[in-house]
Amino acid sequence: MRKLLALFLLPFFLLTTAGAARPSDKPTATQTRSPVSDSQIESTIRAKLSKSKIGKDGFRFHVQRGVVTWDGATAIGQHKGAATRMARTSGAVEVINNIRVSGASKETPVRKASVLP
Repeated sequence: MRKLLALFLLPFFLLTTAGAARPSDKPTATQTRSPVSDSQIESTIRAKLSKSKIGKDGFRFHVQRGVVTWDGATAIGQHKGAATRMARTSGAVEVINNIRVSGASKETPVRKASVLP
């Protein structure tokens, strides 16, 4: 019985230890990402802004060495996050988001659900 068990477990054991001994052939995230120039990042963001709802907010951005800096103000908090995602998907290495969310959206009360008897 032990020999039979060893016969079935030996190939599994050899495959798991052999895979751990050699380095991985898969490239890391930094190796697969090709560098994108500042002008490419800027043109991609401009194209996305023209198609997006957040383009109407009048945000300003600047790209330098792959770092995108956003400036402006909005009444919708989700637009701030959308700007960050837009820059990252355009190839930005880092995003500095200085967009301010105005108090207009903060003043609206949050309605809580209630169960009526």
